[in-house]
Amino acid sequence: MSHKKILVVDDDPHIREVISFALEKAEMSVAIAENGQQALDLFTKSPSDLIVLDINMPEMDGLACCREIRKQSEVPILFLSSRDDEIDRILGLEIGGDDYVTKPFSPRELVARINAILKRTQAQQVPEETSDSCLRQGLLTMNTEEHTVSWNEESVHLTATEFAILAQFMQQPSRVFTRDSIMSSAYQFNIHVSDRTIDSHIRHIRSKLAAVGCKSVIETLHSVGYKLAPCE
Repeated sequence: MSHKKILVVDDDPHIREVISFALEKAEMSVAIAENGQQALDLFTKSPSDLIVLDINMPEMDGLACCREIRKQSEVPILFLSSRDDEIDRILGLEIGGDDYVTKPFSPRELVARINAILKRTQAQQVPEETSDSCLRQGLLTMNTEEHTVSWNEESVHLTATEFAILAQFMQQPSRVFTRDSIMSSAYQFNIHVSDRTIDSHIRHIRSKLAAVGCKSVIETLHSVGYKLAPCE
């Protein structure tokens, strides 16, 4: 994942320095911002491939910054949070985050999570000659080449992680997926995320599709996992 541009946004200069060093060591270029407003201005002038965004900052916090960025771009966003229990806000429907890391964090893990998100995003942008790029289930349609999802011809905007999870279900519509199988496919590099993170992504996929009239998209099989619903 060399030569990718990462925008690092944090009001703590030490954290910015640690992250920048780790990313540059991984052969990525880095732009930095001290607050959400500065990040928004920088991104508008020169878009990045991914944003590492702290939540609690002056001027404009990370959540407000993410909302503004989502008005113009689906760029992957990885949040930095000082509280693990903020996950629902971080990955929420109205926020649009792809992943999060809780402070204090390992720079190596942060780089691995960034690589995992970039790998998913790149895979969704590159046509796969060996597979059908257009997937359908009832009125639900997904195009893996164009990275689009629609219900009854109405577009649905998913984050890179949400898209990757839904693609699993669409590609194997009769399969029951455990949380572990979802995790291993959506998160590369042997990264472990909690069951709560997976459940949160599933909940937000459901919410986004329900907003356009799809009342059933992913079924829960209690004590087993999830599977694709009929989508009619």
